[in-house]
Order: sequence, then structure tokens, then C-alpha cells
Amino acid sequence: MTHILAIETSCDETAAAVVVDGRRVLSNRVASQIEMHRRFGGVFPEVASRQHILAIQTVIREALDEAGVVRVADLDAVAVTHGPGLAGSLLVGVNAAKGLAFAAGLPLIPVNHLEGHVYSNWADMPGNPGAADEFPVLVLIVSGGHTELVLMTGHGEYRLLGRTLDDAAGEAFDKVARLLGLGYPGGPAIQKAAERVALGRFSLPRPLLRSGEHRFNFSYSGLKTAVLNLTRQLVKAGSDPTEPVTAAEIAAEFQAASVDVLVEKTADAAQEFGARQVCICGGVSANRPLRLAAQERFAGLGIPLHIPAFALCTDNAAMIGAAAYYRQQRAGLGSFCDLGVDVHASLGIGD
Repeated sequence: MTHILAIETSCDETAAAVVVDGRRVLSNRVASQIEMHRRFGGVFPEVASRQHILAIQTVIREALDEAGVVRVADLDAVAVTHGPGLAGSLLVGVNAAKGLAFAAGLPLIPVNHLEGHVYSNWADMPGNPGAADEFPVLVLIVSGGHTELVLMTGHGEYRLLGRTLDDAAGEAFDKVARLLGLGYPGGPAIQKAAERVALGRFSLPRPLLRSGEHRFNFSYSGLKTAVLNLTRQLVKAGSDPTEPVTAAEIAAEFQAASVDVLVEKTADAAQEFGARQVCICGGVSANRPLRLAAQERFAGLGIPLHIPAFALCTDNAAMIGAAAYYRQQRAGLGSFCDLGVDVHASLGIGD
């Protein structure tokens, strides 16, 4: 069995976990900074990196204690996110991981954050066992900073089919929520507001839904602008777009438009490339309407769907430990003896 201590600090969560054989999660500790960044309406990079410095030792110690690990040297490897993400935040995690690996004489496995999201689908959680090894797998990564469709032909084998041409889905949720006065983070705020109303009062576009040239790409800038124009029209007509019912009705239509595009493009790609399984991951995959719409759509197509447990949707270290295991399975632990790992803020996947 391979026991890996994983560390994740790509944005505003300080996380550490111990994962066995890429599947069994012995611990998964996360120190969130949401309340700290709420007043800014988004993540303030310098504040995030400073908070990681304050929290990381405690989070790592809690993860080891919960997993029953007395000494780091008793593990088989240390893994850490080295990109993409905020450079200052990444540096905190990478330097902590380097110190631990060097002191314990362990291999250090650098992990792509996006690959971590992909492998959140393979980690077992109570009531939600990991995905099966049924390839090809069509993966939708949808989060605050990323919206990508990736065809996975085997472990560690990726082909990028499409990505956002501008804003990521989660970023658009945050910006629309701020515009409507619903608060931060935008995803949960919009979902909660939308639950109170029915659809139908407003209509918003479904960007690139039927576009041949950009068949598997996404765009949220136009949808965000459509919401902005709608709010301006309401103000001009003497209405307040931040009035609770009106804001909720706009939020519901925005959420519906976003979900429609995500689900339909993923279904189109799954059929085009003969996917034997579809996985959806990233922070936006916690959105309940997205989960329900995807479940209905892929059940109708007869394609198995896997979405991680809620605890593994947002940034966490268990997914990094899972991805690290499959990386070392391909390359061997002996390949990760270089402690000169650096951060890569704009790292991609499947390019």
C-alpha cells in the first residue's frame, strides 16, 4: 500500500490529507478563508498567501493525527499542488512540502491542480465510491478559475477538447452574485436565491450552445454582460434589480442558462467521442441544479455519471493525493527525487 501526504494551497484553502492507494482517504483537513475574503467580494491574493503561512503547519499536523501517522517518514511520499493557481499561495504549499520531503527522505510528487480535480472522482468517500476505471472518460472541470472539457483515455492521458474563451463558470457566478447584491461566494448564494422563485420572468442567452466552430468551448463574458444589461434596463424602468425577489429571479435564470450550456456541451462531447463514463468536478460541481440536470441527461443517454462527494468538489488535498498516486504508478516513486520543484501559476491540462 502507498500512503501519501498531500498538500494543497493553490488559492484560498489550506489543505492537507493522507490518502492510501489513490482511493482510501484517511484524513482530509481544510482551513477555509471564505469569511476573510467575503468583504473583498473575491480572493485577495496577498491575504490568501499570508493566511496559508499561518495555517499550514496546523493543518498538516491535524491531517497526520487524524490518519494516525506519527512520523512523516512512515509515509511513502509527499505530494503538493505546484500549479495552476495564485503564485504566492502555491509557494507556501510547495515550500512546506519540500521541507517535509527533504527532512523525511521521501519522494516529492508535484501535482497539477486540474489533474487533482479530475482525480477527486476516484477518491472513495462514505456513500460515494470512486469512479470506475472505464475509459474513455469525458471530464468536465468547472470551478472558479477553470472550465474545461477533457477526454481521458487512460490514467494520466488527457486530450483537451474545449475550454472557456473568457470567464470561467465559477467566476461568472461570483460576478453575477455581486451584481445582484447576493454576496460571496457566488455559487451558493445564487443557488439559495434561485430556490425561492420560479423561472420565466426573464430570459438570458445560452452562449455558444450550438456553435460549430466553438462546439466544445465555453463563454461566460456575454452571459455576464447580458445580466448587467438586464439590471440596467430594470433601473431605467424604475425597478431595483437587487430587490430580493427580482434578484432571485435573475439569479435563477442565470443559473439555468449556465447549467444548460454545461450539461449540453458535455453530453455532446460524450457522444462524439464515445465516452464510457462522464465525470464532473470542481467547485461548481457542488451546484445541485447542475447535478440533477446532469443525472437526468446522462441517464437518458445510458452513460454512467460520476460527481464527487460535496467535500471533494471544492479545493482539497485528498484529490491531490489521489492524483499523485496515479502519477507515481505510471512513473515510479524513484522518479520523484528532485526537490527543485517550482510553481507554475498558469499550468494547463491536456494541451
